[in-house]
Amino acid sequence: MPSRHPVNQTLIDQAPLGQRIADAVTGFLGSWRFIIFQTAIVAAWVAGNIYLIFHFDPYPFIFLNLAFSTQAAYAAPLILLASNRAALRDRLTLEHTAGQADIEERQNERLLRGNTEILKRVETLEQRILEMEGRIVALLNARPPTAASAADETS
Repeated sequence: MPSRHPVNQTLIDQAPLGQRIADAVTGFLGSWRFIIFQTAIVAAWVAGNIYLIFHFDPYPFIFLNLAFSTQAAYAAPLILLASNRAALRDRLTLEHTAGQADIEERQNERLLRGNTEILKRVETLEQRILEMEGRIVALLNARPPTAASAADETS
């Protein structure tokens, strides 16, 4: 399944075969499936050699220790490789996110300037409306009363 994030496209989807194999191996080594699998093999190894079902590595299990040492010798560099790749991926993700945040900040600043301009125009319109209302009230107060309005006042 291809990754959608640009950082993942660069580091995962377009990774060389060796890096993809290292990621898969370290992903397996760090899983419960591996722990259960290895525990079952070690239990069968020890039980088989103690109860003489097979007798190629008697106690103190020198060959089993050699197998663990070999596994550790290969696992440690793979884990370091995966850790370095994870750190690189995290750094690139952070840089990508920071770049996106900068773009969004510039957009927000433009929107804020636009909103400020709109508010200034609304304030200007409100001021003009208040001035017009004042003129209308002044005109209404300045005109002489009509016959209909005089009759209303006397009744």
